[in-house]
Amino acid sequence: MVRSLVVLPDDTAQPILDAISHAGQSLRIKMFIFSDLRLLHAVIAAHHRGVEVRIMLNPERRSGKKENADSRKRLTEAGVEVKDSNPCFDVTHEKSMVVDDKAAFVHSLNWTTGNLTETRDYAIVTSHAHEVDEVIECFEADWSRKEFNPSEHSCLIWCIGNGRQRIGQFIDDAKDSLWVQNERYQDPVIIEKLVSAKVRGVKVHVLARPPHKLKKEKLLEAVGGLRIMADVGIKVHKLKGLKLHAKLLFADRARAIIGSINLAPGSFDSRRELAIEVGDQEVTDRLHTIAHQDWENSRPLDLTDAGLLAELQQADPDVAEDLALNPDHE
Repeated sequence: MVRSLVVLPDDTAQPILDAISHAGQSLRIKMFIFSDLRLLHAVIAAHHRGVEVRIMLNPERRSGKKENADSRKRLTEAGVEVKDSNPCFDVTHEKSMVVDDKAAFVHSLNWTTGNLTETRDYAIVTSHAHEVDEVIECFEADWSRKEFNPSEHSCLIWCIGNGRQRIGQFIDDAKDSLWVQNERYQDPVIIEKLVSAKVRGVKVHVLARPPHKLKKEKLLEAVGGLRIMADVGIKVHKLKGLKLHAKLLFADRARAIIGSINLAPGSFDSRRELAIEVGDQEVTDRLHTIAHQDWENSRPLDLTDAGLLAELQQADPDVAEDLALNPDHE
């Protein structure tokens, strides 16, 4: 029983394609966005060779944008059984796959060509039976629109559930170093935990998306969170050359959380999300290398009033008022 790490785009889609092509009995797939043609063809081929394939797709974003309609049509026309994800949640942001009841993939990435080729993303593959069974249990509950009650002692982290508490405790337990890669830093509880870690002497490194990549309605919370962290001396950088889509926390070169959870209230309180906490040395050794490489391939975000104005005012003429920016302040 082992866990392994997939790093995107370094490892390409091949580990996922290999798992699908080797499936002999069943595939359970739950995905926020599924549009990559190679993966679509692989899943349809599995169905045609007799594998029981069931797929849950998020029907639309909260904005109403539908991103899975074409893929659902392709899959359905090929005879694959497809359902909308559980309507109990505003959005199903979980990205998971279970192969033959023996291995579970817990992704940060969507099954889009961009996430496979252009973004920093991760997946953990686990063959621990109790973890695989738990992912299956949630899939079956969401498929049948029934309640799912996760184990409190599992390495899996579920939202809605104990996600904020588990991630908060993970940060509180960090002793020496904490590397965080995430698109959004909006949850005040988690931001306070990161500030507290810095204050007690933990070396905190934060990779974030540039503010202009964020949705306008998220700017207040997101920029505020980044600036609070920067104000206490947390280093906040943006990645060069790759887009950041990962959701990673990596502490003390010994423990990591990888999955779909953004550090935002919506992820904790209204979305179906899944992450996993791991401490396998093979995984943490590689994460140590990748985290340091990404940091070397990054540069500080300019979060000064003048820097934010220069970056954002063309996209949002009201940004100075909205964020109370004063370029003469610095």
